[in-house]
Amino acid sequence: MDAVLGIAASALLFGMMVLTFLDVVGRYLLNRPIRGAFEITELALLVLIFAGLPLVSRADEHVTMDFIDRVLPARLTRAWMRFMHVVCAAIMFFLCWQVWLKANRIASYSDTTDVLRITIGPFVYFMSLMIGLTGVVHLFKVFASDPGRASQATT
Repeated sequence: MDAVLGIAASALLFGMMVLTFLDVVGRYLLNRPIRGAFEITELALLVLIFAGLPLVSRADEHVTMDFIDRVLPARLTRAWMRFMHVVCAAIMFFLCWQVWLKANRIASYSDTTDVLRITIGPFVYFMSLMIGLTGVVHLFKVFASDPGRASQATT
């Protein structure tokens, strides 16, 4: 699954790179920029970031500060990590709810991008779902046998 998602992310990044390159060449050499290139890049970046959020949480690849982990015994470190996953899950579920409400408002306005008139609502719903999935990942880690960085804190 990680390989498929990695390939999809690579393809999306490559597409963004090619689009940006062609837009810059068209803009400065031919005086003909690609219409809506900035909007497409913004939306592709949104998809890339929010699709990666649950994966980063699952792999424990967030930036962390382990100054508390270093002073706690291993058993307490595991309990601390479980508590932190509960806090992260609660925050993610709250954010999911708030972003979903925002998506409802945006969808009710039929809001679109300025140039290409791409409907924005589905992208905001996607954001909300990915934030919710991230919350599920953290909730799962609460009950996992190894809650995450606890095993690395003692090294």
